[in-house]
Amino acid sequence: MTWAKKASAVVAAVLLPLGLSVSVSAPASANVISRIITGTDTDALAGANDWSCRTTAEHPRPVVLVHGTWANKSVWSTLAPQLADEGYCVFALDYGHGPLVNPATLLDAAGMADIRDSAVELAGFVEQVRSATGAAQVDIVGHSQGGVVARQYLRFNGGANPADPAQNAVHSLVTLGATNHGSTFGDVLALSEFGQRIGLPAYAALNRAMGPAYAEQMAGSTFLQELNAGGDTVPGVQYTVVASRDDKVSTPPEATFLAPGDGATVHNVWIQDGCDTAQVSHDGLTSAPRAIHLVQSALSSTYPISHAAPCS
Repeated sequence: MTWAKKASAVVAAVLLPLGLSVSVSAPASANVISRIITGTDTDALAGANDWSCRTTAEHPRPVVLVHGTWANKSVWSTLAPQLADEGYCVFALDYGHGPLVNPATLLDAAGMADIRDSAVELAGFVEQVRSATGAAQVDIVGHSQGGVVARQYLRFNGGANPADPAQNAVHSLVTLGATNHGSTFGDVLALSEFGQRIGLPAYAALNRAMGPAYAEQMAGSTFLQELNAGGDTVPGVQYTVVASRDDKVSTPPEATFLAPGDGATVHNVWIQDGCDTAQVSHDGLTSAPRAIHLVQSALSSTYPISHAAPCS
């Protein structure tokens, strides 16, 4: 079964408990779920997870890559080797595994579990990276849910030290299409709210079929209210927040942008800034040349001096 057919099956699993039926095309399902990758060996990722890697004066911090919902670290197959070629120590994890509602049809996938639990996984992984490399801090790049997992880690799981930001475990966070203030996931939020109003267990169905992380990323969720209650940022971290006007998953795309709080710097940027013709989808944010240029520029202030920004 292709990932698109699996996506259609999941959408149907959500709508069925609501007393509704729908024929979901591949493009429509892709607007609801960022990516489903199953049955793939993700143990190896070119450019990543060399535990003998040591940082350099030019690149003193390892880079930790955090995938999104229903994905795994293979989404970084373009970015990871390019960062490694630049001399970074690069690490990537698979997090948040959880069984789906219909295991006979849909396989277990990463990026499904409660985001709070995934942030604990990320915290443990970052500590492994710091211990192996001897680096005091790391930089994190998070796609979609990955950006939210990283922010949860920063606020609640030891990624930042509010009493002494110089002791933060994270120096910089780069997010790509992150669901920082929630997503409507196309029409899913409106449909779910309608179901709740007429007495159907819409949110429970979403949680069961899609995994807790999906429901937690919906605009207005209790989880996001708690995460953002203390402000969007933590002191001492440099944030770069990348959005694309073509994003049909993290919707509306501008909801990803962060407001800087005390002691934090935030650079909110559209893929289309300076290149109106750039067309980059939600999934494309992990591999499009312009997106990768923005990531590299966020990680190193000298990178854009020697590398022209592509318009694709």
